[in-house]
Amino acid sequence: MKVLIVDDEKLALSRLKRILNEEGISNITDCNNPIDAVKEATKTKFDVAFLDISMPTMSGLELANIILEMNPNTFIVFQTAFDEYALEAFKTGGLDYLLKPISNESISKSLQKIEKFMKKSPRETKETSKKIVAKRGSKIYMIDIDDIYYIKADLDEVIIRTKETDAYVRKKMQDMQELLKNKNFFRVHRSYIVNVDKIKSMKSVEQSKLEISFINIDDIVTSSKDGAKEFREYIEERTV
Repeated sequence: MKVLIVDDEKLALSRLKRILNEEGISNITDCNNPIDAVKEATKTKFDVAFLDISMPTMSGLELANIILEMNPNTFIVFQTAFDEYALEAFKTGGLDYLLKPISNESISKSLQKIEKFMKKSPRETKETSKKIVAKRGSKIYMIDIDDIYYIKADLDEVIIRTKETDAYVRKKMQDMQELLKNKNFFRVHRSYIVNVDKIKSMKSVEQSKLEISFINIDDIVTSSKDGAKEFREYIEERTV
């Protein structure tokens, strides 16, 4: 297992490396700044990256996105000193978190989880472990794809709407379409992708567009004329 660890605090970096060694992990690259980590990630495909969230020059979230762009199968484990409300946002899956000060037990559990996913096929691993890292103000969310209601384009970002909140991801709509291509999502408008499983009802409005409402939220999304036509065809194919 090839492991990358990144933390600007030297003591924290040393502690994590020592615990990983005690857990039998020896192939470790350690960096105390994100820039060096990016350089290392261009040379090596890491199986796991342990990233501190709060670092100068680049956050752990931004670094995670760069690493995943280069190697989508890398498992990201965040290290954080956030309070319990922020930690609630980090749900288990392919991604995990470690609460500082890091313990042998938390490292052991993370490694067990990662090893379980690594035994699956690449396709199973990618789909099972996928979560989306999003931000709203100072809060960080690890969003399950199944919890998304819709995605809205917003300049050079997208807004992800869940039942509880909306949060921002620095990706383009085309990127989100590619990410969701094996899920039951459909792009009904240049600016909207909807989760078909979250739709409560639809009605035709002017110019044969569709007005889409959702389960458990009051938001309404209106399709484009072409998007409505293509979406009707998509629905018909799935219900035949």
